[in-house]
Amino acid sequence: MTVAITREGLDAGELRREAGRCRDARAARRMLALALVLEGASREAAARCAGMDRQTLRDWVHRYNAEGIEGLRDRRRPGPRPRLTPAQEAELAAAVDQGPDRDGVVRWRRIDLRALIETRFAVRLHERSAGKVLRRLGFARLSVRPRHPLSDPAAQEAFKKASPSWSRGRCPSTPAASRSRSGSKMRPASVSRAP
Repeated sequence: MTVAITREGLDAGELRREAGRCRDARAARRMLALALVLEGASREAAARCAGMDRQTLRDWVHRYNAEGIEGLRDRRRPGPRPRLTPAQEAELAAAVDQGPDRDGVVRWRRIDLRALIETRFAVRLHERSAGKVLRRLGFARLSVRPRHPLSDPAAQEAFKKASPSWSRGRCPSTPAASRSRSGSKMRPASVSRAP
């Protein structure tokens, strides 16, 4: 017995063309199975050709009848629920913007943020998960260039001005005079092969 496809608009040939254009392999396989059903193949044969069970094909036919071609694509799965509420994430973002309040610490580490999250919100996260929360909040992993406390910016600028600049006559990607265009070493002309 065949499955009843009640949606009008695309025949078997058009479904095959759409399957050829589709970048989602699973959706294309479902379109090809529906094309087989429209051509009169049995539900079992069409499902076997598409690599699925006949009950699964029946479910996809119902989704196609209800939603059309877009119904054959996989829906986005919701995934796990976030462990922090939006209010807690906003409070964490404010704390990260403010910076650490301990002496001697100049930047947050993930292990420090993990401890902060655990003490303020009573939520245990792995260090990697704390990093994912920061990335989701729009923070990037940046590190401030270290600066020696006794450095003298004026002396550094004077050194930069007095230093000779590199020669711009030859680009490092151009081959040297002793190399051929292929990149292999050339022998000097005075060297000859022994007879």
